[in-house]
Amino acid sequence: MRAPARKHNRVRIKAHNGFSLIELLIVVAIILIIAAIAIPNLLRSRQSANQASAVANLRTISTASVSYWVTYSNGYPPSLASLGGPSSAAATCNQAILVDEVLTTAPFQKSGYQYAFVGQQGNVALPPAGCVPGFLGYLATATPITIGVTGNISYCSSEPGIIHDDTTGATPPDEATCNALPTLQ
Repeated sequence: MRAPARKHNRVRIKAHNGFSLIELLIVVAIILIIAAIAIPNLLRSRQSANQASAVANLRTISTASVSYWVTYSNGYPPSLASLGGPSSAAATCNQAILVDEVLTTAPFQKSGYQYAFVGQQGNVALPPAGCVPGFLGYLATATPITIGVTGNISYCSSEPGIIHDDTTGATPPDEATCNALPTLQ
């Protein structure tokens, strides 16, 4: 009587050596459900981080523009590139080394945003020797590279240093349009 009992136990042990197809499908389904919940949240988090970075970078550009004016007596910088430059070289009015090289080197992109800096209100009448003439005003913009993927909101700033936002993601064409947008709270 003992022999059949042992045979029955061996068969039972062999049957439970692996996972059944149903168990594997349930595990895969649970993983897919978790991924479906987590991935949209991850994308929203990335967009929020990109947008916060864009605001911080615009603040940096605005502060650097004022520093440029004070340091070089050449008005606001002639371009975004003139705010940058290699950190190994000496700072000049054409390469002030006030802003991160990533922002001041073409294609002027960082953290999912495209940056632009345009002089406004005309050039400085008497620029210092060897300097490209600066401007009396400026418009700095940060626009999502891909709206809905890298960010949803565009930002802009001009010489008062106030950051404005546009929830459509459009780039304002001039200073007046920028200043008409809501300010960042």
